[in-house]
Amino acid sequence: QVQFVESGGGLVQPGGSLRLSCAASGSVVSSNAIGWYRQAPAKQRAFVALITSGGTTTYADSVKGRFTISRDNAKNTVYLQMSSLKPEDTAVYYCNALGGPFSWGQGTQVTVSL
Repeated sequence: QVQFVESGGGLVQPGGSLRLSCAASGSVVSSNAIGWYRQAPAKQRAFVALITSGGTTTYADSVKGRFTISRDNAKNTVYLQMSSLKPEDTAVYYCNALGGPFSWGQGTQVTVSL
């Protein structure tokens, strides 16, 4: 059973940065495309970024140029570097792999506020 553990969230001021980590069990990070998703209050979970096993990346338009997804296969971990954060980035952030279905982790809360 693949498990995902997200971490690195917190409270940050607008314009600030955070780096999120997604630790996964097994070899799913090296063999599957891994995505970051977010769910804001009263909204559905939405796609943020994706990295394939070959390293190709895709981003939602709302985060292009501000967020960077990367992967460390040796650590079975995927990262999301977030910069120039805006209040509308406030959400619980989750990671998951394509090719599932896989269970969702608990997520990590990101709050962007003064």
